Amino acid sequence: MTVIAFLGAGSVVFTRELLADILSFDELRGVTLALHDIDPERLETAEAIARRTAEQLGAAPRITTSLDRRAALDGADFVINAIQVGMHAATVRDFEIPAKYGLRQTIGDTLGVGGIFRALRTFPVLDGIAADMREICPDAWLLNYTNPMAMNIGYLAATAPQLKAVGLCHSVFWTVHDLCALLGVPLDEVDYRAAGVNHQAWLLRWEHRGESLYPLLDERLAADPELRRRVRMDMYGRLGYFPTETSEHSSEYVPWYLHHDEEIARLRIPVGDYLRISADNVAEYHETRRSVLAGEPLDVSRDATEYAPQVIHSIVTGTVRRVHANVANRGLISNLPEDYAVEVPCVVDRLGVRPERVGALPLQCAALNRAFASVGQLTVQAAVTGDPRMVRQAAMVDPNTAATLTVDRIWELCDELTAAHGDLLPEALRG
Repeated sequence: MTVIAFLGAGSVVFTRELLADILSFDELRGVTLALHDIDPERLETAEAIARRTAEQLGAAPRITTSLDRRAALDGADFVINAIQVGMHAATVRDFEIPAKYGLRQTIGDTLGVGGIFRALRTFPVLDGIAADMREICPDAWLLNYTNPMAMNIGYLAATAPQLKAVGLCHSVFWTVHDLCALLGVPLDEVDYRAAGVNHQAWLLRWEHRGESLYPLLDERLAADPELRRRVRMDMYGRLGYFPTETSEHSSEYVPWYLHHDEEIARLRIPVGDYLRISADNVAEYHETRRSVLAGEPLDVSRDATEYAPQVIHSIVTGTVRRVHANVANRGLISNLPEDYAVEVPCVVDRLGVRPERVGALPLQCAALNRAFASVGQLTVQAAVTGDPRMVRQAAMVDPNTAATLTVDRIWELCDELTAAHGDLLPEALRG
């Protein structure tokens, strides 16, 4: 029987969606679901959601729960990682402290000082997960959803290279989905291929029946000035390839937008938006808990768009699929750093997740990706070597931070964030 361990199962809305997708596959309706969270209330809620989802879908999985991660990993074939170290309180610190220095962020979970410190909080837990998996379930696939995706996969590549770790993110799929909807082109008739780094990959090919859809997008943009007032549309118009993450995300990965008031207005950039999103997530958790404990039905209507259920189904059944996933760059993209994480097309079947070689990215795309990757590489090395100077150096080379603050202010900001996050950070980096 297939065993799927959920780490961070208390991220209940996300867990509910994954469970609905998993249990919608006939071949997975009898799997074992091993739920783990460090918060007893959230774990209780996750269990209630799992049992209600199974009941509504007529599935019969075996459901176990444990506050002990090692118990949840016992016998696991797949480990889904959806943890958030520090939760909402840490997110608030990642926004409020930089804001005092005049540094603007929108999402703060991937790059910039928010991404750097989120990674540094997460790495010690990844160390524990990797050690436990090596001992308890060494052949299991680690399917990571936790951000910052590239830094986390890059860290695991550096510290646990024998682990079968894959980073899964829906940004490529939803970018293509939304662009096709914009043009009125059926998604199931479209072929596409993207590559780069997570949250800054590039739509290299996007075709309908063998014809590129980029000329149609150009016509749509030329006819609609308001549509051009978005960061991604602006970047596409200047770079020639569409970036695969939202405008909110994309705005803070480059030095061009967030420190200019007129650009924020022109491109309608919602500064600090993740504080609202994070607060909404907390509220949605409480509403979901209330609803499931009250016996109300859950919305389990799904179209199987999340990658983890598809990956699990393909490996279990041999069904061949192609997805875009995050793996260590071992000769996959020739003009990006070797061994750091890249996002590339992958074939999935009974043999596992097999990334495809892309070759060289367009030079302008690779240039931005290298700047993005440099921040992550320095952050990873800071944790691997225990060198706190590298944390500051990562912030210094971050495009948005460097465009906004002097080097002295960058170091002061990192000092304050280090003190604020305290023992959530690796011990060697707390000084």
